[in-house]
Amino acid sequence: MSYSEQLRQTARELVAPGKGILAADESSGTIKKRFDSINLESSEENRRTYRELLFTAPDADKYISGVIMYDETIRQGLKDGTPFGDVLAKQGIIPGIKVDKGAVQLSFSPEEKVTEGLDGLRQRLVEYREMGARFTKWRGVIDIIGDAIPSAYCLNVNAHALARYAALCQEEGLVPIVEPEVLMDRDHTIDRCHEVTVETLERVFAELYSQRVELEGMLLKPNMVVPGKKCPQQVDHRTVAERTIAALRHSVPAAVPGIVFLSGGMSDEDATARLNEMNKLGPLPWELSFSYGRALQAAALDAWKGDQSNFDAGQKAFSHRAKMNSLARSGKYDESMERAA
Repeated sequence: MSYSEQLRQTARELVAPGKGILAADESSGTIKKRFDSINLESSEENRRTYRELLFTAPDADKYISGVIMYDETIRQGLKDGTPFGDVLAKQGIIPGIKVDKGAVQLSFSPEEKVTEGLDGLRQRLVEYREMGARFTKWRGVIDIIGDAIPSAYCLNVNAHALARYAALCQEEGLVPIVEPEVLMDRDHTIDRCHEVTVETLERVFAELYSQRVELEGMLLKPNMVVPGKKCPQQVDHRTVAERTIAALRHSVPAAVPGIVFLSGGMSDEDATARLNEMNKLGPLPWELSFSYGRALQAAALDAWKGDQSNFDAGQKAFSHRAKMNSLARSGKYDESMERAA
């Protein structure tokens, strides 16, 4: 199989029908906040145990196609020493790795961010590939503040970085997940989110094309088009679905095999219901799937609470959320299923 065919096959496997991606790539700071919510110390062993809970949950392989790990996590394993990458691969789940170094203040525009991590990336990709990773992720952060932010400057530098990352990954035989996230935290309307999302995606795909990235061998991880959390005009799930699909049809080439949405702080059920509504609007040129972190993990974390006696309960909660999102992949999810669980 050629290099190009391998990339395409992996990308297709990650968006296989009924399956999606678990984003378990929280940085040390983010996982500490999650553990603080259950009054658990963020020690290396507690982090390892929690990831073991997720990665060995019964039936996870029915609903999860791949797992994005953090640098620490891909170097960890089960108590018996089996590396997590091997644990996942034996279940038919593709190991992946977050490779960016986080967002920092953008020069000459202090309210905006740019993502670091291109320095030394090629060497890190080689190491991760040797550890079993077959795909990667890089997140660009786009904030909406009034009419002037995001600036064209911010969109351009983040699009350029995303494309450089994607090109390097494909050159090393790894499928890049390109994540330009328009944040949901402010008071902007859904119209403003739609406008910024379209402009962001247009610039990202222009850069991907100019840097020779093979669209058939990558995945897009965007935000949904939603009003900001502080906006007084909220909308129903169907409206979110329609506006999101409209933005994607305008901006995303049909050559991209799949779009795996981020949850961006949405509630578990909102993230599932909105994905479900989108998949009811087909046929669409791409597979529409999920790459959720908190929206797949929150229930499991709350059920586990860091207590070994709750380990099975945590796994059951995770498997339930994975199953609900699997159903949403084909528009077969119903909120009544939550009450019956």
